[in-house]
Amino acid sequence: MTTATALESRFAHARQVADAVLFEGYVLYPYRASAAKNRLRWQFGVLVPPAWGRVQGEHAFQQTEILMEPKGDATLAVELRFLHARRRTVERALPDGSFEGVAELHLDDRVLVPWDEGAEERVELSPTLGELTAEGAVFPFERPAREDIETVAGADGEAVGRLVLRTEPIEGCVRLRAVELDGPYRVLKLTAVVENTNPWTPAAESDDREAALPRSLVAAHLLLGLSGGSFLSMTDPPEWAKGAVAACANRHTWPVLAGEPGRADVVLSSPIILEDHPAIAPESIGAMYDATEIDEILALRTAALTDQEKREARGTDPRAAAVIDLAESMPPEVLERLHGAVRALREITGPDGTDEPERPLEVFDEQSVFRPETPWWDPAHRDTADPARDRVLVDGVAVGVGSRVLLRPGLRRSDAQDLFLQGRAALVEAVLHDVDGGVHLAVTVEGDPGADIRREQGRFLYFQPDELSPLEDA
Repeated sequence: MTTATALESRFAHARQVADAVLFEGYVLYPYRASAAKNRLRWQFGVLVPPAWGRVQGEHAFQQTEILMEPKGDATLAVELRFLHARRRTVERALPDGSFEGVAELHLDDRVLVPWDEGAEERVELSPTLGELTAEGAVFPFERPAREDIETVAGADGEAVGRLVLRTEPIEGCVRLRAVELDGPYRVLKLTAVVENTNPWTPAAESDDREAALPRSLVAAHLLLGLSGGSFLSMTDPPEWAKGAVAACANRHTWPVLAGEPGRADVVLSSPIILEDHPAIAPESIGAMYDATEIDEILALRTAALTDQEKREARGTDPRAAAVIDLAESMPPEVLERLHGAVRALREITGPDGTDEPERPLEVFDEQSVFRPETPWWDPAHRDTADPARDRVLVDGVAVGVGSRVLLRPGLRRSDAQDLFLQGRAALVEAVLHDVDGGVHLAVTVEGDPGADIRREQGRFLYFQPDELSPLEDA
């Protein structure tokens, strides 16, 4: 097997996770274009035209910096992957052979509606490290505008309409530079910048984000591979490299070791924070795109959609149609496999090789979930649950919608992003009660540019009352 073939094989393994990054949130349950959640799309890794970014504060570039220990003049394999939004309009066939635009085209098995599809794009590079020293190298790329027409046939095979798919031009570049660092080992710092260089400028106030998206790199991320040598983990570097790792500047993306566990020659730099060697769960039955939810719940809810809702979902996007078919054809034993997988249980041994851990484990106690004395469903409760009006006492202060709080994520939480939320101020958006009587506070983080999007979609961050502290004006 040649070096290039071996590297491609390892890339193929990493692409399983990269595909999940590429299509994260592509189409959300209930998978219909008419759903509120699907009216505001493309949230992760969007690199907009620079003129739009300067006006709206969105990013036109992302920067990856990572350390590597190459062997000789190794070759660096670079694969930029992103989605190119393709705007689809629907037209109905008229008796005279012409077509007119319509909001819906009803077929036996689906309802076609206007929609933005995401076409996968790749930019592949393979420079030697020698080419990347000194000033580095710039690799421009572009994708031309185009228009495709797909005829839509009815049950009798006759054309009843057509889909017109328009793609705007994409322009960008990948900037690569490798700098050797001082030290006892041969270590290079690789800087990889992906930039949208599209010269498009908003012509009027009517040119909103919807006009910028077809000219943007959506869900942009990088796969990096060395033909010889290895990368250093940015999450858990060796002691001697911690200072150099801390000096790396990663902007709007985060690199992790990818590929098979135990190897360090492939990196995935993703706009979504991941751990080293991320992997698709073995129980996964296929892509469901709404990855912020649980596959088991999604499968059950999707199977329970009405026939009309399924027709609308199938007409929204081919990937949504595949999810509907998957949920309908899932055998019970496959669905059962999605339930109850536990990832946190691992073998623990002490420093002397015994089965005793070095320190006692802190185990989540279900009783520690905050519960009021009288749950919302109890007849003795003073009123029915109302997320907009309810308040809960936190450190003796009544906290509810509009209260400012300080976030203090506790031991129950395992999300790595909580590291960035510790000590941040937030605004309470709702007070929610679960069926077991527990209370949860939905919040948005102050200064989060996506706060308005979260409110629009109702996708908040959730905390227990003991993970918050009221601020002065609560």
